[in-house]
Amino acid sequence: MKQYDVIVIGGGVSGACITREISKTKASVCLVEKENDVACGSSKANSGIVHAGYDPLPDTLMAKLNVRGTSLYPELSKKLNFEYKNCGSLVVAFDDEGLKTVDKLYKRGITNGVSDLSVLSAEELRKIEPKISSEAKGALYAKTAGIVNPYQATWAFAENAVMNGATFMRNATVHSIKKNEQGLFEVNCGGETLLAKYVVNAAGTHADKISAMAGARKFSILQRRGEYLLFDNEIGSMAQHVIFQTPTALGKGVLVTQTVDGNLLVGPSADDQSGDLLDYTGTTKKSQDEVYQKSALSIPNISKAYLINSFAGIRSIAIDNDGKPVNDFIIEEDSAVKNFINVAGICSPGLSAAPAIGEYVLGLLNKAGLHCELDENGAVIPRADFKDTRPGIPCFKLASLEQKHELIKKNPLYGQIICRCETITEGEIVEAINSPLGARDIDGVKRRTRAGMGRCQGGFCMPRVTEIISRETGIPMTSVTKFGGTSFVLESQK
Repeated sequence: MKQYDVIVIGGGVSGACITREISKTKASVCLVEKENDVACGSSKANSGIVHAGYDPLPDTLMAKLNVRGTSLYPELSKKLNFEYKNCGSLVVAFDDEGLKTVDKLYKRGITNGVSDLSVLSAEELRKIEPKISSEAKGALYAKTAGIVNPYQATWAFAENAVMNGATFMRNATVHSIKKNEQGLFEVNCGGETLLAKYVVNAAGTHADKISAMAGARKFSILQRRGEYLLFDNEIGSMAQHVIFQTPTALGKGVLVTQTVDGNLLVGPSADDQSGDLLDYTGTTKKSQDEVYQKSALSIPNISKAYLINSFAGIRSIAIDNDGKPVNDFIIEEDSAVKNFINVAGICSPGLSAAPAIGEYVLGLLNKAGLHCELDENGAVIPRADFKDTRPGIPCFKLASLEQKHELIKKNPLYGQIICRCETITEGEIVEAINSPLGARDIDGVKRRTRAGMGRCQGGFCMPRVTEIISRETGIPMTSVTKFGGTSFVLESQK
């Protein structure tokens, strides 16, 4: 049996950040993921918003970790080479009741320690957001908010952990967790049993099942499904900031925002689901029409002619054993199962809070007995040989002419355009496959490089990407999948 100091279950953004924090210490850590890659659950399909922190209730973990996590993103994005833009956010009011909500959120944000908050009049709002609806009466302006590529960030956090000695296990569904006579956890996953002194449950929508396996705290996860519309980057400039509508009980409402890649994103819907066999990958005409109509309240006249894709994601809402929503993150060492830490119910602002969740969990591990050197703020003091930067992959599309020539000179594969819509080269795809935490399927390449994310949605480049994956990994083209499992893209001739 392979033995580690810590096993982290779940390769979403929280699990990736936790693993990276642990890799700063001398402890051995294994990140276990049931899918073929990181960021295959909630972390791959969300709004990509780094929230300022005015929304969570004061004195909650959500509030504390949101503000801290958001403050970490600018530096982390530079060190780990993932896209982040500090564009600011607006919560727009369309009536007097909405203005009261804006004032309430402003006061809450001040209580939570959010900096650079202000309330704008309708005239001030239109100066910074010219396309805003004529119905807008004012807005809360949060300058510290931003946008990020969520799956690119998850990959960057996890890959940096791997660069620092962490082990990543793909296709490793956890089937059982128990403690042996020596007090070590035996985690059966991926066809083998792993040993560890500590287990961190960051399994997202399956966190309730993992907790139950270990005999830890009982709770359930309500899966809130949200659908999005993605528009071509030709109209991305219609929104200069992240534009929210005043929130409801189901969430922050339908937003309109640019993505870090310049597309226009609209959504999400909010549909609660329960049960084991849930559909959160497909989309419905009803929800898509609803999202589109509601978005027009913020930015009218978004042309459907520029719509290039729609998708759905899922948010994990923690429901306590008494059937009531927890209304906060569950991040704690279990009271009954020592050395087992739940990181559950990480709904919005989970992406924003993720770097701070990593710090917080390491602090819990330290209290439980894992040796860590922490500073006065509770952040780990990294070991001397920790690599805190990650080179990433050069973006050929955004490079200057001189830089493009230099890339091609070093590697002629950068002179071969594979994805015409997004100008993605063979050199970028090869690096994505051969990096320390490389892509193993078509969607993995897509998330790392954007090959297939343009207007034709992979219609042109998918065959070439399939061929490159086959060549670089040494598997037949008929064994290449879209997203792991049995999602083969080609059928073998009999």
